[in-house]
Amino acid sequence: MTERVLVNQLQAREDGPVSVSGWVETVRDQKKVQFVILRDETGAVQLVNPATRDSGEELDLTDAERAQRDQALALTTTISELTHGTFLTVHGELKHDERVKLGGVEIKIGTLDIAAAALPETPIAADSGLDKRMDWRFLDLRQRRNNLIFRVQTTLEHAMRTYWIERDYIEIHSPKLMASASESNAELFSLEYFGDQTAYLAQSPQFYKQMAQVAGFGKIFEIAPAFRADPSFTSRHATEFTSIDAEISWIESHEDVARMQEELLQFAFQAVKDKHGDEIQELFGIEVQVPQIPFPRIPLAEARRIVAERGYEIPRTDGDLDPEGERQISAYVEETYGHQFVFITDYHPEIRAFYHMRDPETGLTKSYDLLFKGVEITTGAQREHRVDILIEQAKEKGLDPEHLDFYFDFFRYGAPPHGGFGMGLARVLMLLLGESSIREVTYLFRGPTRLAP
Repeated sequence: MTERVLVNQLQAREDGPVSVSGWVETVRDQKKVQFVILRDETGAVQLVNPATRDSGEELDLTDAERAQRDQALALTTTISELTHGTFLTVHGELKHDERVKLGGVEIKIGTLDIAAAALPETPIAADSGLDKRMDWRFLDLRQRRNNLIFRVQTTLEHAMRTYWIERDYIEIHSPKLMASASESNAELFSLEYFGDQTAYLAQSPQFYKQMAQVAGFGKIFEIAPAFRADPSFTSRHATEFTSIDAEISWIESHEDVARMQEELLQFAFQAVKDKHGDEIQELFGIEVQVPQIPFPRIPLAEARRIVAERGYEIPRTDGDLDPEGERQISAYVEETYGHQFVFITDYHPEIRAFYHMRDPETGLTKSYDLLFKGVEITTGAQREHRVDILIEQAKEKGLDPEHLDFYFDFFRYGAPPHGGFGMGLARVLMLLLGESSIREVTYLFRGPTRLAP
């Protein structure tokens, strides 16, 4: 049996016997010749078969010739009846031919083995709406463009892991079932646990990232799911998403965290550009820009002033930027600094988590949001590691210290100054590839009204 060859390996092979497997993308059934475009996970190749049609005439053939003709007739009929999406294996002869537009190679079909035939009517089309495509996501993902999204995701995550591992970070896998909220009592999914207990799906690995600092790990990261019971229907919210988190010890301020994150993103974007830049340009019309460091930094109060001077009045009363405010300050940064990223810093404690450290001089938190192309992708901060202050800040937020006692225990036996960030993977991919919704870049999206497929 000939070993299966991937389509992207064909150009480097010499002419001769070859076996390829994939699904049917198109069939051109002409009178004298048949063409099949077969796609696998790496690309597409043209298959060709000289058509043998039944003329109805009785021919004077030997038994061997008749058997050969019957076999050719059967192959022609099989190809004529192929449906879009049918998975099959072809054994044939590879031939290099510069006239073939699709990769400069084609395969003359010898035998064709159908693994699983597809129904003739495809439930989605190129112009189907997003919700319809999400209903048939497994078909939607067969597109070359969508395949590339997840290759980019793989490269992005691998590059981040490489950056961290080369710098001696430890990867952790924190639990997603928790006895109490990891950030606030809002946006929690609860479920029955053993006995009369209630468990909650983790909103973030925040508590356990900090536990690793107290455990003496020094520098950690995690790429894992997180859950928010948020009934939002925006293009950038999901009830289940992949969170990219890191935490480091012995920092002097949130600026140490920001420096690490901008280096991380520069490293990861360079890896994506090197491996996929040309294909991203071809399929998405986007040139991957590797960000220069340092990223611009703008305090929140100054950002609000700049946005107001641009003619936009932020309607929010909590002092934060709203989505249009984020777009406006990012447009200003693009115009002024030619940069797609900006750190917004110095947030008021009222709009930050209880565990964010506060500057004793200004009373503002040592924290930041990172905006990319006008959308928030990250919240980062120095954490409060002094347990007495931490408890008081929790009380200010209306949290019951008894429910967080296991968390406060982390800090009762010594803790280093530390900080970190949480970043949404789907938002980064959406913005990197110029997509309009995180649903386009999420393998299987989960939102308030979507639990399937």
